[in-house]
Amino acid sequence: MSYVDEVISEVIRKNPGEPEFHQAVKEVLESIRVVVEKNEESYRRDALLERLVAPEREIKFRVPWVDDKGQVQVNSGYRVQYNSAIGPYKGGIRLHPSVNIGIIKFLGFEQVFKNSLTGLPIGGGKGGSDFDPKGKSDREVMAFCQSFITELYKYIGQDTDVPAGDIGTGAREIGYMYGQYKRIRGVFEGVLTGKGLSYGGSLARREATGYGLLYITAEMLKSRGIGIEGKTVAVSGAGNVAIYAIEKAQQLGAKVVTASDSTGWVYDPDGIDLAALKEIKEVKRARLSEYKNYRPSSEYHEGRGVWSVKVDIALPCATQNELHLEDAKMLVANGVTVVAEGANMPTTAEATEYLQKNGVLFLPGKAANAGGVATSALEMSQNSERLHWSFEEVDEKLKGIMTSLFHNIDNAAKKYGFEGNYVVGANIAGFEKVVDAMTAQGIV
Repeated sequence: MSYVDEVISEVIRKNPGEPEFHQAVKEVLESIRVVVEKNEESYRRDALLERLVAPEREIKFRVPWVDDKGQVQVNSGYRVQYNSAIGPYKGGIRLHPSVNIGIIKFLGFEQVFKNSLTGLPIGGGKGGSDFDPKGKSDREVMAFCQSFITELYKYIGQDTDVPAGDIGTGAREIGYMYGQYKRIRGVFEGVLTGKGLSYGGSLARREATGYGLLYITAEMLKSRGIGIEGKTVAVSGAGNVAIYAIEKAQQLGAKVVTASDSTGWVYDPDGIDLAALKEIKEVKRARLSEYKNYRPSSEYHEGRGVWSVKVDIALPCATQNELHLEDAKMLVANGVTVVAEGANMPTTAEATEYLQKNGVLFLPGKAANAGGVATSALEMSQNSERLHWSFEEVDEKLKGIMTSLFHNIDNAAKKYGFEGNYVVGANIAGFEKVVDAMTAQGIV
């Protein structure tokens, strides 16, 4: 059995009941097999892959809080500090009922390579809780966030671990967490990113993941002599990433015709009304079923179905494993040319393989959605220097990062004989930087 296969088997054996984590590890290790085989003797001697797949630290804690009825509720909190070889741990806090240690480990493992690809000095980590902010009052959300940080503060800091937002964790939640951290520690530092503009946040952070997704997609098409203007796009999700992917796609001249949430999806053949979508999701925090009140000519459907629409470009921006094999088959049958992941691992392994085998240009999330964490790192820089850059400055830096990122993964794929396979290119490019740092720092 090869070294790669041995490590995959051990990960599955040692981490039972964590399928998302298994999937992430297998995808990365299979992709870097060609690099490992060239260095197998030294990697095996130094247990390099075993150290790579094992988090440096896993933290689990209880989060008690009191709801508006006076009832005490208890949630589980997590922080997985995965790899600090190239910088302090960096990764979001996810608040969603589906959160468990396996999902946090999968996200943290992906974050290691994503952060490496940005070219910025940040390591990988992830955190979260099974708390659901939906339907909770502001006071209840504050009570949870304060309790969560009262435990987590011991393990984070601007030079140690810098969490950010993720699903369920927006500006409101970050604000409550930051306030409690500052209250306990008595310091004003850049320990959380995604902060409000009045207390150290960065312009363009909210837009960054969605904008970055379009910048790298456009650069990939440009490298093949194709423009994005006039293309028809399907987007899943209606959260932060989806909304700003839609906004930038429209600015670049594409027509986005779908959006979705956990209850259903809309198809608007005239193009998504961005103002309506923002009002529904960012102001009212309502369900997407309300969209038809703004655009009567649109269609609303319960359940899944975004990928059944005929489009040129598909951008999954909702959550992990949302684009299945049957969805990939529908997309291919309808002539899709590009699938770029705005979410973390939103395409199943089978669907990814099918898309690639059928000639679809596929950009994996660790590259395509790196704009968010890249801009978080830019926020860290501004905090450290006590500066505040303009929207245009941040946006220009983001565009440069995503453009360079595409060429790095493109070159890595070509170097090892996998031209056009951006999954392999992203994993190898991210891996090589992390491994160089790990090797230089000794057996730690």
